[in-house]
Amino acid sequence: MIPYRSISLSSSKALPFLTCKSLSSSSNSPHSHFLALLQSCSHPSHLKQLHAKIITEGLQCSPSILTAATLSYISLSSLNSALHLFRIIPNPCPFLWNVMIRSYSTHGEFHLSLLLYSNLLSSHLSPDNFTFPFALKSCAGLNNLNKGREVHQHSICFGCHQDLFVDAALVDMYCKCGDVNTARQVFDQMPKRDLVSYTSMISGYAHNGYSIETLDFFSLMQNSDVKANRVGLLSVFLACGRLGALRKGECFHNYAIQTGFLEDILVATAVLDMYAKCGSLVMAKLIFDTANCKDVVCWSAMIASYGYHGLGNDAINTFNQMVEVGLKPNHATFTSLLSACSHSGLLEEGKRCFTSMQLKYGISPKLNHYACMVDIFGRAGKLQEAQELIEQMPMEPDSSLWGSLLGACQIHGDLELGEKIADRIMKLDPQNSGYYVLLSNIYAARSRWTDVEQLRKKMSGRRVNKEQGISLIEFNHQIYKFGMGERSHSQSREIYSYLEKLSVLMKQLGYIPLLEFSLHDVEDENKEMALSYHSERLAIAFGLINMNPGTPIRIVKNLRVCRDCHNAIKIISQIVGRVIIIRDMNRFHHFENGLCSCGDYW
Repeated sequence: MIPYRSISLSSSKALPFLTCKSLSSSSNSPHSHFLALLQSCSHPSHLKQLHAKIITEGLQCSPSILTAATLSYISLSSLNSALHLFRIIPNPCPFLWNVMIRSYSTHGEFHLSLLLYSNLLSSHLSPDNFTFPFALKSCAGLNNLNKGREVHQHSICFGCHQDLFVDAALVDMYCKCGDVNTARQVFDQMPKRDLVSYTSMISGYAHNGYSIETLDFFSLMQNSDVKANRVGLLSVFLACGRLGALRKGECFHNYAIQTGFLEDILVATAVLDMYAKCGSLVMAKLIFDTANCKDVVCWSAMIASYGYHGLGNDAINTFNQMVEVGLKPNHATFTSLLSACSHSGLLEEGKRCFTSMQLKYGISPKLNHYACMVDIFGRAGKLQEAQELIEQMPMEPDSSLWGSLLGACQIHGDLELGEKIADRIMKLDPQNSGYYVLLSNIYAARSRWTDVEQLRKKMSGRRVNKEQGISLIEFNHQIYKFGMGERSHSQSREIYSYLEKLSVLMKQLGYIPLLEFSLHDVEDENKEMALSYHSERLAIAFGLINMNPGTPIRIVKNLRVCRDCHNAIKIISQIVGRVIIIRDMNRFHHFENGLCSCGDYW
């Protein structure tokens, strides 16, 4: 999102084929004629020929000729040749320094761009408001926050920190390096803000996981009469999808229609993805069907959408349709396809897809593809096959891949293998609480409470904090957040009273709490109460109290739904006669009339 201020390097005229006649046509001033030819050069082969002629004419030491030749090489993206000439120019002017720094930055050569910036400082020349945006862009490209802070200090020292372009570059750099708080401070201190600075901030919030702030900041931009661009819209659709904010997403969808942005396939794909992640697969399919010029990203997003909802066969059919229209799948396509097979229990189909990926499409599997296959084998109870696949991989498995197998050990109660895998994982990623929880659940299912307690002490000794379960629900265009046992909400008394009434009705329909999913060192009565107050149940009660009858209850949870809550919500959907849609960290669960769309396979 760095703003671009153009620096004209050369004209667009084509260089005539270099001949002696063309050089002699301005015999009064060959120096001037060479300068003119350099400025009009538009083809690398002509430029090299001209450069050779300059050397034979003995003009290669002329600073003006060297400068013009350097600029010509830059304009034709011949950066190595440009740098070679730049190094032999005596005392290059600040303009040329800026052009070099900019060129290497825009071509992704961030290390060299910053090296040139450092050399500029060493040459006792002062960087200016044309220098800093591209030095900061290079810091962002390298994700080098410390260097970015250093350049920020330089911009203050040289009096450039309140330039619109420099400040916008600072906001962009801090956001891309993950320091959104400092980015916001810079933004708030800007004497003037434009679309670029607003969009950098919105994009920064979105890609650093600040979803609510993304939506709030987008509203701030609109209230400032700044019209959104494509990047801003992509960011808000990403945020709505993460939050499950369907109503807000619908508003932004209407905005995209009114402004014509929906014709952009990237925006259409983002809208599709938003609806799918908010649980509205019907709308996601409608956007997909009406999108123009669907590319492989759009097709892959539709395949992934079916995967989220456990519709593996639909994902496979969509993949086949994509191939039939002549599009070649990529790595992301197969990640979506294999994930869909995993969530739907399609073992044989998943194996065929994994094989065809390599043999038919020539795509070498990456770690995430192997992780999908391990998940497919693991969920199907093929733990031995999953372990063998990991051991045969051409690359080293990471902790998340082993984690997939550990999750399968929990599902199928394989304590022996689970302990071996957990020991390996905790050496790779000792601070990830999720792996401790998985092993703890395996112990709890066997009533091995001593092992659970020892594991808890190990977590405490390593200062590993268990991630809190959080559930989100949208109501009246606001996002409400609930944690386990939370009582800070203004309607807490009503929520807990409602859950108590539900508990009585649930037991009448045969609900039996799975106490192993609660704390082991409390009485059974308190265990049952703790289960009743898991975050998703609080959010469901809030929705049932406040939303009109018949309105689906949509919940987004950051962790996997536990088996006890899964059983309970099936019964709740039967009692209240409502559709309850929950998206956990793995997939969607559509609860209706006492059943779940996952078929208890998740």
